[in-house]
Amino acid sequence: MTLRRLILPLLLVAVLSASAQEFRCMVQVNYQKLMTTTQQFSTGDTRVYESMKQALEEFINSRKWTTLELEQQEKIDCSISLILTEQSSPTDFKGQIQIQLRRPVYNSTYTSGLFNYLESADFAFTYNESQPLEWDPNSFYGNLSSTLAYYAYIMLGIYLDSFAPMGGTAFFDMASTIAQTAQTSSYKGWRSTDSQKARYWFSENHTNSAYESLHNIYYLYHRQGLDMMTRDQQLARGNILQAMEEVQRLHHDHPGVLSEQQFVAMKIDELVSIFTPAPPEEQARLYRVIQEVSPVNISKLKDFSTK
Repeated sequence: MTLRRLILPLLLVAVLSASAQEFRCMVQVNYQKLMTTTQQFSTGDTRVYESMKQALEEFINSRKWTTLELEQQEKIDCSISLILTEQSSPTDFKGQIQIQLRRPVYNSTYTSGLFNYLESADFAFTYNESQPLEWDPNSFYGNLSSTLAYYAYIMLGIYLDSFAPMGGTAFFDMASTIAQTAQTSSYKGWRSTDSQKARYWFSENHTNSAYESLHNIYYLYHRQGLDMMTRDQQLARGNILQAMEEVQRLHHDHPGVLSEQQFVAMKIDELVSIFTPAPPEEQARLYRVIQEVSPVNISKLKDFSTK
């Protein structure tokens, strides 16, 4: 996979063009909970859920989000799952949304998780199958389109950060703009006061200079780490350890940063796989990091050296 166009130092955002799309996103709409609970509106006709799935895929995959010109094989691999839990009218829904982003590793068939987040079960939105999903960065048309656009830019930011130092900056700024605009609505998830896991925090974490090391963590772990594994495993593991020790410093200075928490939770199994064959001193360095930043996962390193 050639990624020369993905590591440009400056990336300008384009919103409304419809060519050279960046995403290859699979969408799933799960309505099983609606079928097993008493709803005011009949769920016997499932056409609306298939229509919803197609509308979400078209919204993400058919829109040009950046000025990047990507080949088909360079498109960004992600998935969106919408788990419906309530339907209070023919067009009003509530549920959970899960976003997953994956990244290819250079010179291998392996893909590494970059982002995996399941929101709480209070994602409310309106969907009318007779109306297209509309969105504009400076206007709020609806919670569904704004949420999808927000996560599209969060994914772009993380993805580009993993290929170039600060490569995702423009996209995190766009996500922040979307969040600020959506705060004019009555929907939950856009304000810092809504919860500690509100949508607000992902864009805040990546635009706040206090957490600037997050950007380097993505780059060091992936571009200088995973992408180097087939060339020099010792060097690659060393860079991954440096990235994790940056996570440790971030955690020490700013405990509870949402983006750091989800990064560690997503990477822990991968880290175990990478460092199981590593020398004891490397295992011990990783053990100390996980012991501090994610003690709930320390049992996964039970066979690692601790000295």
